[in-house]
Amino acid sequence: MATTKAGAARGQAGQAGHAGKAGGAKAKGKKAAAAPARPIAVNRRANFEYFLEERLEAGIALQGWEVKSLRQGKANISDGYVIVKNGQALLLGSEIQPLKTSCAFVVCDPTRTRQLLLHRREIDRMAGRVQRQGYTLIPLKLYWKGSHVKLEFALARGRQEQDKRELIKDRQWQRDRARLGKNRML
Repeated sequence: MATTKAGAARGQAGQAGHAGKAGGAKAKGKKAAAAPARPIAVNRRANFEYFLEERLEAGIALQGWEVKSLRQGKANISDGYVIVKNGQALLLGSEIQPLKTSCAFVVCDPTRTRQLLLHRREIDRMAGRVQRQGYTLIPLKLYWKGSHVKLEFALARGRQEQDKRELIKDRQWQRDRARLGKNRML
């Protein structure tokens, strides 16, 4: 009789667990939908000056004063670029302005070289495409993902002047077409 009660208790517990999952309760181990990434800095010129082939995401090794400055939004990546040197991906030319209230005993270099945190396989693949196929690595966006700072960058090819003119002409045509469509609707 004891085995029957124990078996019945186990059966009820199992049924209650399944009913809870089917009833819309959150399953164990599943995370809630992530909030959208908050941009810190965006390189708007990159899409105009380059053909963007493939986008990648990397973490950045930062110092404490840099994180505080990024929370205030004091970053500029429009003049930056990424290189692969000695098996490391490095961000050069970007600027993070130090806060006026940062520590006096820390030397703040706004344009220092920052290391990107990537897997070895990703670094090797990028280095090969840059060296063999003539690509450039251009930073696109610096943003928060949770409590970490991430950099979105792209393998890119430079646009010729005529390509830029065609892009401007296409954008202008899209605007005019949208304007004409609005006028017809009225």
